[in-house]
Amino acid sequence: MDKYQKIAELIFPGGISVEDIIKKYKPRNLKEGQEVTRFAPSPTGYMHIGNFFPAFISYNLAKQSGGVFYLRFEDTDSKREIKEAKEVIYQILQKFDVFPDEYQTLDGKDVGLYGPYVQSQRADIYRAFAKKLVSEGKAFPCFCRKTEGKEDVLKSRQTRFEEDDEKEYDPCRDLSFEEVKIHLDNGEKFAIRLKTKNDGSQRVKFYDLIKGEIEAKANSKDFVLLKNDGIPPYAFAHAIDDTLMGTTIVVRGEEYISSTPMHIELFEALEFKPISYCHNPLIWKIDGDGKRKISKRKDPEADMRFYFQEGYPKTAVLEYLLNLINSGFENWRRENPDQPWQEYHFGIKDITTVAPVFDIVKLMDISKNIISKLSGQELYEKWLDWAKEFDEALVTKLEKDKEKLVKLCSMERDNSLKPRKDIYNLKMMQEYFSYAFERPKLDKIDEKENFMEFIEAYLKDFKMPTSNEEWFADIKAVATQQGYAIDNKLYKQDPSAFKGNIAKACLFARQAITGKDNGPSLFYIIDALGENETLARLERATKI
Repeated sequence: MDKYQKIAELIFPGGISVEDIIKKYKPRNLKEGQEVTRFAPSPTGYMHIGNFFPAFISYNLAKQSGGVFYLRFEDTDSKREIKEAKEVIYQILQKFDVFPDEYQTLDGKDVGLYGPYVQSQRADIYRAFAKKLVSEGKAFPCFCRKTEGKEDVLKSRQTRFEEDDEKEYDPCRDLSFEEVKIHLDNGEKFAIRLKTKNDGSQRVKFYDLIKGEIEAKANSKDFVLLKNDGIPPYAFAHAIDDTLMGTTIVVRGEEYISSTPMHIELFEALEFKPISYCHNPLIWKIDGDGKRKISKRKDPEADMRFYFQEGYPKTAVLEYLLNLINSGFENWRRENPDQPWQEYHFGIKDITTVAPVFDIVKLMDISKNIISKLSGQELYEKWLDWAKEFDEALVTKLEKDKEKLVKLCSMERDNSLKPRKDIYNLKMMQEYFSYAFERPKLDKIDEKENFMEFIEAYLKDFKMPTSNEEWFADIKAVATQQGYAIDNKLYKQDPSAFKGNIAKACLFARQAITGKDNGPSLFYIIDALGENETLARLERATKI
């Protein structure tokens, strides 16, 4: 047994062997072209759109190829872990119908043959591979520790970099067996570091599936593989887990490009076949005259729960993200207006290389279009379901006035060749249909004298219309009688000859009944409110 093997056995006595682990994790039986992708979040907070974005790409790449999409929790940062984070992640994936084929349930049961799907439960695996690297002289125990709030090793590195900034060799990399034993006998904790084979002069090339070939400075740092609590950082854990779990493509943010040379050296040391990386661009947002990365502190839309809380249809959010992934989706949607988004296929080469900019207005437009295709009954039911989850007080109102609200939701929607597109989420609907719940405030009416005069005349001649055409004919009759121009050309030629045009007359009627300046044809609103309520509102409007 040589020096390195003795050190490995000293610091890691016994334990499962790498050979036994590899036998357990058999290669997946994949057909040509099938991809295995994963979503590997850290349960340290809510689901950020910057995390969901690569997860959605991964899901599509797997599903479009008939492959596997799995979920693995990278919970190695116990200090930052949030208890409810896993549950939130599951909820978001389920609500968006982007749920994995393999995962661990919240009660700890693995669904799939490549678990555990939680990194904190894979400590023996990481320990075995760390032991192997130490036994081969590729890694070593590091006993550098914190003193007085600062690390001795950092002081050493600062001095060394003044002389040579091309490499970062750890002071413990060449300890003898006897020196290691002394540290252990003293009860000192240790981390495991990779012993880099580079000196800072080497270059490395790697291929990114989106960006193509990239050349960078090779890693020349003795970086940590296991922390002194036995938990691995991302680099070591992901290399082992992605290999054992048969991952074919790792989709991750482009912020990881700079650390890829480190990962490449690690794969070589482990004698693993390198994983194919797909570094997606990060999502940005316009901020004043410039732009910045979308921020969980500044932007509520960075939290994936935001979209459900606001009542955006999940399809609208996913289709908006497809627009960010590949601009070709918009043309496809235009040519295939009734096809489900799942029918749109994109390859890795179709993923944008330019950082997409988040635009809430664009999302609203997509959402308006999707909501416009719902029947009035469907829209009402979705509104009620949303209220049951996010606004309990609204539920009673919706259930009490169901017939009226279904009628309102159906306005210029059911059987319409050009349905209205002015509702973009469910949260806005209570304000949009506020006149359904209470009589409007009339304290901000302009031209009060003309307003009341017209409403008095309209009230006097009011009869319940049976069609939109009949209602408009009634309005025109009253408007003509009251001195309003029915012909806009005549009105434009001499506005002073009239009290206003027909649009002004319609506005007065709308304000009296709904308190709003625009919306669907007033006939449908009158029909939903009923004759008695409409007359009561007109009567009230004559006394402001």
